[in-house]
Amino acid sequence: MNHGPDDQGPEGFDSDELALRRMLHHAVEEIEPRDGTLDHLRRAVPARRARKRQALVGVAAAALFVGTAVPALVHVSNSTGSDVNPSVAGHGEQAQGGSGQGKETEGGESTSGGSSGKTEDQGKGSEKDEDKGTGKSPGAGSGSSTDPLATSPAGTAACTADQLGTSGGTTNVPETSGAVYGTFTFSNVSTVDCTVSSPGSMFLAAGGAADGTKITDIRHVAGDAAAGLPDPSQELTSLVLKPGDSYQVKFAWVPSEACPTTTDPSGGTNGGNDPSPTPTPTQDTSGTTEGTSTGGDTGTSTQLMTEDTTAEGSVTITNTPEAGAPAASVTVSNACAGIVYWTGVLAGA
Repeated sequence: MNHGPDDQGPEGFDSDELALRRMLHHAVEEIEPRDGTLDHLRRAVPARRARKRQALVGVAAAALFVGTAVPALVHVSNSTGSDVNPSVAGHGEQAQGGSGQGKETEGGESTSGGSSGKTEDQGKGSEKDEDKGTGKSPGAGSGSSTDPLATSPAGTAACTADQLGTSGGTTNVPETSGAVYGTFTFSNVSTVDCTVSSPGSMFLAAGGAADGTKITDIRHVAGDAAAGLPDPSQELTSLVLKPGDSYQVKFAWVPSEACPTTTDPSGGTNGGNDPSPTPTPTQDTSGTTEGTSTGGDTGTSTQLMTEDTTAEGSVTITNTPEAGAPAASVTVSNACAGIVYWTGVLAGA
C-alpha cells in the first residue's frame, strides 16, 4: 500500500508503521530485566573482551614461533657435513655436524681437510658411531635398566611353564595371635629373559580336624588383618626376570577359630576291663572277707581319668604360577579355620 505525505506521522513513519510500533511497545512495556542483570553485563562484557585479546595474543605467538622455528629446522635438516652454515644456531651445527661426520667416517669417505674445530667435531661423531655400533642409543640405554627386576619392556615374552622353577615355600614362626607368615619363591631357570604379570592361583587343602568350609583365601589389601604383609603399592603389574632371577608371592594365615578339643582316656589301664568305681574286696576259702591281701596286691583296680586335648588340624597352601609351572606348597599346623591373605608379584630378595 502506498501512502502519501499526509499519512506520515510526526517522526516520519507511516500510519501503519506507527500502529505497529505502538503494538510492539505495548507488548514489551511490562517486561523488565531481572535483578543483577546490569551488574552481570558490566562484568561479562569486559571478561569476554579480555578472553578475545588473550586468544589473539596466543595465535600471534604461535604464528611467530612457527615462522621462526620451521625455516631454521628445514635449513638444518638440508645441511650436511662441512656445509653446515655457521650462521645457523650453534646447537644445530654441533648436532648435525657430529652425525654427518660420523657417517662419513663409518663409510670411509671422510677427508682430512677442514679446520681444527671441525676435526674435533669429527672425533665426537666417531665416538657417537661407536655407541651406535653397540646397538644402544642414549635413549635405549636409559630404557633398558641393568636391574633384572625392572618392569617389562615391549617385546619381552611371557614366562612359560618350562622357564619357571621353584625353591618351594617357607613359613615363619607363628605369632602369639596364631598368625603365620610365609613366602613362595619362583625363579627363571631358562637362558632368556621372560615376563611375569600375575601371581598365579592359590589352592587350600584342609587336613585332620580342619574344617574346609571355614577356610578361605583373599587377596591382600591395605588395612586387612594381615598387617605383616608388604603394602599393596609394592606389588608389580609386570616383572622382567633375567636368567637366574626370581620373584615372590607372600601369604599370611590368620586363624578365625581355634582347633576343637577332644576327650582322651589317661592315667592307666585295667587290663582291658571297665574301670570299677570302688575297690573290690577279696574272699578267702574260709568265707571271711578281707579288705586287702598280704601278697602285695591291694585288691583294688586303677580307675581311668579323662583329659581334654586339642585336635590336630592343618592347612596346606599351594601357589601355582600363571604359566602352569611347578607349584610350591607349605603346610601350616594347628590350623583348623581361618583366612589366607596373599599378595601379587613382588620383587625377589
